[in-house]
Amino acid sequence: MIDQSLLQQAAALIKGSDFTIAFTGAGISVESGVPPFRGEHGIWSKYDPRTLELGYFYEYPYESWLVIRELFYNFFGNAKANPAHHALSAMEKKGFLKSIITQNIDNLHQQAGSSEVYEFHGNSQKLICLQCNNHFIPADIDFDNLPPRCSCGGLIKPDFIFFGENIPMEAYHRSVEAAGRADVVIVIGSTGEVMPAAQMPYLAKQNGATIIEVNPGTSKFTPVITDIHLQDKAGDTMESLYETLTGEKLIIIPT
Repeated sequence: MIDQSLLQQAAALIKGSDFTIAFTGAGISVESGVPPFRGEHGIWSKYDPRTLELGYFYEYPYESWLVIRELFYNFFGNAKANPAHHALSAMEKKGFLKSIITQNIDNLHQQAGSSEVYEFHGNSQKLICLQCNNHFIPADIDFDNLPPRCSCGGLIKPDFIFFGENIPMEAYHRSVEAAGRADVVIVIGSTGEVMPAAQMPYLAKQNGATIIEVNPGTSKFTPVITDIHLQDKAGDTMESLYETLTGEKLIIIPT
């Protein structure tokens, strides 16, 4: 049950804010059928993380692509944005939200209509040739013929961050700038464990931001920087927060 008093406090803070941002982790997408990577039922309890190490990918591209295809294109590719994603998109359109920093690679924020999204770990719906840097979308790829290759002969890789790979500099710098300017941060579905992404709410807090956490449980953030903890599912909470904030029902247009 969502605490209505805390919901009202959170809405009031956002209304009075000059620069509100969101920081999202795997928990926001669980209700879309996307499992988290970590935890008892996480991806790494079923798959070997080594298959997404950059060195392993170069050495064993076929074996790596078998896992990539199953996880990110056969399964994740069917995921749909849920009310939490749609609420953030609607908040952006209403002028209540400046940007989203996300740890997720599932493209669901963009699917819901958000435009200012800083993808800390890249995006599974974009692919790149490692030889000529040509870009692709999943519809361009023949997933029956692995590993996929570009017309130049180069190996194609999903454009998200593998273990051993650097964070995209543009996303990093935009995230740091947004965190530095924020006076309110809505943290949704993040455990606070994955660095350096999880540094962003701390950076915002150091600059005086108020932290609103949406999480049915607790995270590394909760006892340290969280000011308001809305302790329920992301979809229900964000839909209620939007409606409290605007006085309007959240309209979800099927994608």
